[in-house]
Amino acid sequence: MTEFKHLSVMPEEVVRFLALKDGGCYLDGTLGGGGHSALIAEGCLPGGGMLIGVDRDKKALEAAGKRLTPLGGNVQLVHGNFADIGEHLLRLGAPQLDGFILDLGVSSHQLDTAERGFSFQQDAQLDMRMDTSQGETAADLVNTLPESELEWIFKEYGEERWAKRIAAFIIEARSQKTIETTLQLVDVVKGAIPKAKWEERIHPATRTFQALRIAVNHELNSLEKGLRAALDHLKPGGRGVVISFHSLEDRIVKNIFREFAEGCTCPRNLPVCVCGNQPKVRVLTRRPVMATDNEVEHNARSRSAKLRAVEKL
Repeated sequence: MTEFKHLSVMPEEVVRFLALKDGGCYLDGTLGGGGHSALIAEGCLPGGGMLIGVDRDKKALEAAGKRLTPLGGNVQLVHGNFADIGEHLLRLGAPQLDGFILDLGVSSHQLDTAERGFSFQQDAQLDMRMDTSQGETAADLVNTLPESELEWIFKEYGEERWAKRIAAFIIEARSQKTIETTLQLVDVVKGAIPKAKWEERIHPATRTFQALRIAVNHELNSLEKGLRAALDHLKPGGRGVVISFHSLEDRIVKNIFREFAEGCTCPRNLPVCVCGNQPKVRVLTRRPVMATDNEVEHNARSRSAKLRAVEKL
């Protein structure tokens, strides 16, 4: 078993946008190895603050616990989905939040640990579950879903132009033999995409694996539910920061932030507002913040990261 490791993306930017308060209550909804949380703890725990870390991956929680425990203070670690942030906070009796961070990237540990089944570069069981104690695996989906559903997953979640062919090739392959491993699936995808059409900079199976990971872990639904709950639990002046890694996630974050920042939604021809809507947040990032060239050089996985932030009114 490999040691849990993960380089947190844009740590300086996260701290800057959170504007940490000594003694504040902060949530890391995607704890990972605890990199962002360690920085938050330095800023909030000395004055009696509270840090809440949530993750679906038990290995991540173990690693984060080892990192955060020596810092002392009130640290609460929760094994669960950040989609259920509202329930977690209620159970802990937590006060309103001074800030939260959601880093939506898959950890280096998850990608590099072959047996997790996230990587198309290492042979392993086709799993891809963030929480390995529950839910369907990627192999379950690949071997049971009808062709139309597989095509939809690859097209919607992977933005894969060859979705129809890949789905058809999977159906044919599984009729001969169950697709159980990552490299079995890679071979099917490579066969479905004409070699002349392979892109130079990304592996031909990249989008298929991304789509399956999103589907297995219900990532987009979790993001929407969890982000709304986190925003609702922010106190006035509290800040929320989200780091996304592909366009589907970023679109959801942008649209929810825009919705919460919007005031009156009445038609312009109405002389008086009748909807009563008031802005709930102020968007702090007109455009997403990207990692610096220096960070990308030292952490290639930060290249696609986009950070957006808001402040509760």
